[in-house]
Amino acid sequence: MSHARGDGVTRLPAPPLLRRDQALFLDFDGTLVAIAPAPDLVRVAPELPDLLQALSAMLDQAIALVSGRTVDDLARRIAPFSGVLAGQHGLERRSLDGAVARSAADPALAPIRHEFTRFAARHDGVTLEDKGAGLALHYRQAPGLASACKTLVQRAAEASGDAFTFIGGKMVAELTPRRGGKGRAIAAFLAEAPFRGRMPVFVGDDTTDEDGFTVVNNLGGASVHVGEGATAARYGLAAVGDVHAWLARSLGR
Repeated sequence: MSHARGDGVTRLPAPPLLRRDQALFLDFDGTLVAIAPAPDLVRVAPELPDLLQALSAMLDQAIALVSGRTVDDLARRIAPFSGVLAGQHGLERRSLDGAVARSAADPALAPIRHEFTRFAARHDGVTLEDKGAGLALHYRQAPGLASACKTLVQRAAEASGDAFTFIGGKMVAELTPRRGGKGRAIAAFLAEAPFRGRMPVFVGDDTTDEDGFTVVNNLGGASVHVGEGATAARYGLAAVGDVHAWLARSLGR
């Protein structure tokens, strides 16, 4: 069930505090850090890595960041947190032992990468993020080009057959392999230790998180949407600061 938010129609209840027998999955941009004009400009609160490490201890390591960013990028930004990471919407994964499994790039992505590179070079304010297995056009600094960016990525997805899919996010149009998705990543984590047998909690803010909310809802877990907008999530938090405060309260801080 979707909830209309932002117009005072429905205000989702705040999530209950975390329990030690749960598994926690967290988006990054817009959830743990405020969205910035460009991906490289995000600011990570100094206390965030320690907060994540403390949550890992509380949950017996059943915590994972699930992001559209690459694993390497995530790892650098939240170091020294050493827990599980899923990057590129689940196409990359870092396990508890630090090993990283990466999805190989489809050779069909090469000509699309060239086309997107030329497009970004021709349009001021558009930034191409090359994730290896997928591509993202960011237009936060050129909102008037939203339609052009989306159209370009949608056409590339359609021309690829079943190889790639279009994902629209906050000021970003992304081309990603169809085999990815945060819902699939969460489901895969829940089939293995240390997540197996635990009730999932997933916190996210964007359309790219909705399939994760659906998976968690179907399992009877807690889905938490950050910010405003229609969502399948059952709980809500207003902003990144509220997410940090909720996590800290769950730790008794």
